[in-house]
Amino acid sequence: MKARELRKLGLQDLLKKEEELRRELFRLRIKKKIEGLPNPMQVRNTRRELARVLTLIKEKKFRGEA
Repeated sequence: MKARELRKLGLQDLLKKEEELRRELFRLRIKKKIEGLPNPMQVRNTRRELARVLTLIKEKKFRGEA
């Protein structure tokens, strides 16, 4: 998702997205060690998307949009 699309989500939705991305990153890391990934960029892209979500969560909490 683009940051523009993520900004439209509420705080609760962002927190759910964070949890989902953390689980996906864990799954990708395990799969990478066991059998390898067909696209190793998946880990990098997931980490970046997680960073975007975390940044937006901090912004919303700072602005008091909780």
